[in-house]
Amino acid sequence: MAGVIECVGLTKYYGTTRGVEDLTLEVPQGSVYGFLGPNGAGKTTTIRCLLGILRPTAGEARLLGQRVVLDGARLRARVGYVPGELHLFEKETGRWHIDYVSGLRKAPPTAAAELVERLGFDPSRKVKELSKGNKQKLALVLGLMHSPEVLILDEPTSGLDPLNQETVFEIIEERVKDGATVFLSSHVLSEVERVCDRVGIIRDGRLAAEEGVRDLLEKRLRELTVTFAEPVDPGFFDGVEGLMRLEQRGPAIFNARVKGDHLDEVVKRLATARLADLSIQHASLEEVFMEFYRGDEGVRSSDASGAEGGADA
Repeated sequence: MAGVIECVGLTKYYGTTRGVEDLTLEVPQGSVYGFLGPNGAGKTTTIRCLLGILRPTAGEARLLGQRVVLDGARLRARVGYVPGELHLFEKETGRWHIDYVSGLRKAPPTAAAELVERLGFDPSRKVKELSKGNKQKLALVLGLMHSPEVLILDEPTSGLDPLNQETVFEIIEERVKDGATVFLSSHVLSEVERVCDRVGIIRDGRLAAEEGVRDLLEKRLRELTVTFAEPVDPGFFDGVEGLMRLEQRGPAIFNARVKGDHLDEVVKRLATARLADLSIQHASLEEVFMEFYRGDEGVRSSDASGAEGGADA
């Protein structure tokens, strides 16, 4: 079964400048796909191609089994988009925007009242009177009010306080439970870790890594704090592969960072000594991401496509 969101060999050049190149990915129905990468990596280009705002140089984007084209208004009516940079009519009210966008979509704002209430948004105020957070609430209402089948969210919690961020997470989870499919681009890696099933890391316009969130964390780093029952020689860990950092905090206490696929070797070495305490913690997605972009070996799954390299986006 084909994915609800697909890119097949998607390539976009701006003259001689590369936006994305040979990007292939697939997002199944009812899942949340996190799309990660630094500024200039090609995230915005990909989103614009998915929305039909840009025409690809080669390859194609597909939504709900249909090829995305520039004049695909009927298909876009089934898509909800929350942009990273929002452009609104400053002299008009939130209510005016809700009515205006509904008219353009020719789709009733069935969930507008619920979203307004849950986000604590006042639609009677003019945009010029709104704070950044309230403008973001309006963007969320406009993007989600027609109960779309596909949600394309670019930094959806930008400017929101923690309480409203939690509400947005709940709304996303509810929509997914009802069958919606989500493509999420965010710099807030903690929220990606919370709501995404799978992540793709784009680097220099190419999909450099793709992995399930849980699998990515499992395969990567562990932080260990080891307390031995008695002092040990600093050379105790000599010859153990996968240690990226080893710090001795006292005669019997060590901190270590271990690559996930070498954890068994470390544990076997520890079993040769008497331990008083052992703590093992997973590195956060943010730590994994930063390690990847420091140039360490990238995480690749068997179905990840693309490679590193190319010009800056």
